[in-house]
Amino acid sequence: MKKLLFVGICLMAIVACKQDKPKTDLAAAQQRDSLTQVIAQKDNEINDLMSTMNEIEEGFREINEAENRLSLAKQGEGSNREQRIRENLQFIQSTMKQNRELIAKLQRQLREGTIKGDQLQRTIDNLTKQMEEKDQQLQQLRAELDAKDIHIMDLDEKIANLNTNVNNLTAEGKQKTETINSQDKQLHSAWYVFGTKSELKEQRIYVDGKVLQSNFNRDYFTKIDIRVTKEIKLYSRSAKLLTAHPSGSYTLQQDANKQYVLRITNPQQFWSTSKYLVILVK
Repeated sequence: MKKLLFVGICLMAIVACKQDKPKTDLAAAQQRDSLTQVIAQKDNEINDLMSTMNEIEEGFREINEAENRLSLAKQGEGSNREQRIRENLQFIQSTMKQNRELIAKLQRQLREGTIKGDQLQRTIDNLTKQMEEKDQQLQQLRAELDAKDIHIMDLDEKIANLNTNVNNLTAEGKQKTETINSQDKQLHSAWYVFGTKSELKEQRIYVDGKVLQSNFNRDYFTKIDIRVTKEIKLYSRSAKLLTAHPSGSYTLQQDANKQYVLRITNPQQFWSTSKYLVILVK
């Protein structure tokens, strides 16, 4: 009888394990699908960035070829000399306009996407610098043609308008960048304070056993960037968090001097419940 009972228990355990296995497999499959989606998104963004940069590089190559043709036309003779100069100048102007728009697109892709990096920003800065150099070369070329009484009248107004548009785009882009930087900084801002019970009460941060319930002194807090500040020294042998933050997102440990240090191990999770941190020390 005892042997049958033992066999029955073993069979039940085996069945339970088999039932749990599909749940484990399902969780693993969901995690793989999530990772696959993230990787696919990154791949698409990288492909878009590379495609835009390739278009810009191709534009610069075509501009260089047109400049070579223009140089030959300047040195040549014949009735169609001015016509060849005009056509190549128009092509350079059109391609430069297209490259400016592509560089602006690349800047937007970097700003709005998840792919970040100083090297990519330096690449965009170098492309912008190349455009500025081409602008200077185009102005110098027009001055040379004017000196030789080769006037491309139909280009004068277009180039003037182009310069105006460039200035407007530059100012608009600068304003948008400043706005985005300000919003980004605000999004990643948080405030913290630590003090004794009497200090916190004096600033109306801690009143009647409650935190941040009244008109407290916000100027008493220290503002931080949560992406940068991940460690706060409390200079006290007693410390207690009064605001609610997920327990797994931080550690509160003593240093060599037995004074507590708050280390934020998961900033996004830690600040998800409150952008204000209050710590009671003695």
